[in-house]
Amino acid sequence: MNTDITASTKPEYPVIDRNPPFTTVVGNFSILDYFRFATITGVSVTVGYLSGIKPGIRGPSMVTGGLIGVMGGFMYAYQNSAGRLMGFFPNDDEVARYKK
Repeated sequence: MNTDITASTKPEYPVIDRNPPFTTVVGNFSILDYFRFATITGVSVTVGYLSGIKPGIRGPSMVTGGLIGVMGGFMYAYQNSAGRLMGFFPNDDEVARYKK
């Protein structure tokens, strides 16, 4: 299976890993990535609870909102981390850490 990533635009920042594996991307999460992940999850849980119109469905609605928030928050953090490794987002900390 070919997993080579080709972009229509060239990276603006130094490229650390052109095609980073899952473990590298998750290991590269910054404090800000975790903060965004938690914020998106927390907001989704709250919105899920508030969208439950009847008291009997508030719990299931909150859980569903939380699951959607966890998935969305993780994908957003993953996108930012992978973008920094591939050179599409500012990556001064990663360049210093990986010395490239």
